[in-house]
Amino acid sequence: MTEETIIKPSVPQRRRLDGTVVSTKMQKTVTVRIDRTVLHEKYQKRFRVSKTYLAHNEFPEVKVGDAVTIEETRPVSTRKRWRIVKDAK
Repeated sequence: MTEETIIKPSVPQRRRLDGTVVSTKMQKTVTVRIDRTVLHEKYQKRFRVSKTYLAHNEFPEVKVGDAVTIEETRPVSTRKRWRIVKDAK
């Protein structure tokens, strides 16, 4: 008898980013700023680049200035494609 092995498709790991909450003025949505350092191609100097993301927030205890971890998710609305992870810092 031959045994067939069932191969399950692997679920890709979702991207996670660490950032700081900038705004909590919307309901169940926060704005998170992600800072990263980039090396200038010509001058070899490092400088900081920041980008803001809208993230879905189910936790009312998140305040402005908190360090959070956001994770990619399916589109929740037009601009929201991230959510706050409970096991944040």
